[in-house]
Amino acid sequence: MGRALVVYESMFGNSELIARAVAEGVAEVLPVDLVDVTHAPRDLEGYAVLVVGGPTHAFTMSRDTTRREAREQGATHGCVGEGLREWLAALPQQGRHPWFASFDTRVTRRRHLPASAARSAARSARRHGLREVASPESFFVEDVDGPLVAGELERARHWGLDVASAVPAAA
Repeated sequence: MGRALVVYESMFGNSELIARAVAEGVAEVLPVDLVDVTHAPRDLEGYAVLVVGGPTHAFTMSRDTTRREAREQGATHGCVGEGLREWLAALPQQGRHPWFASFDTRVTRRRHLPASAARSAARSARRHGLREVASPESFFVEDVDGPLVAGELERARHWGLDVASAVPAAA
């Protein structure tokens, strides 16, 4: 059985908190590496599952411009240069096709909006040959800079456990 890689992007720290909780859940089933997107490897050899997550900016993954705007609003985490969008786009086609899951953080509690960072990440991952092991998931914050809605960290931990448990044993 391989390892899990959890890659996150966070501007205000909320997505990082969710990523840490997801990694705790995953760790109940698989060894896990948790890394900020700026330090994430592009070689996924040896990983059975890749889990990525970050904030929803304008109904999708962040862009350079939205990360700059977040900085102007007081964000102190993350970098302006590269986020999940750029990291996923730069992944090579995966020969072994590891499993994949994605999450995002967002302010709104409406679950059926037309788009989200997690859904955008899933589309990008599929283009690179990754296979979804779980549907994209959203976790909620009270406002742009947080805090997380009560209960979201526990829900993220359970989701991480569910993701890791869904990875076929052959992976």
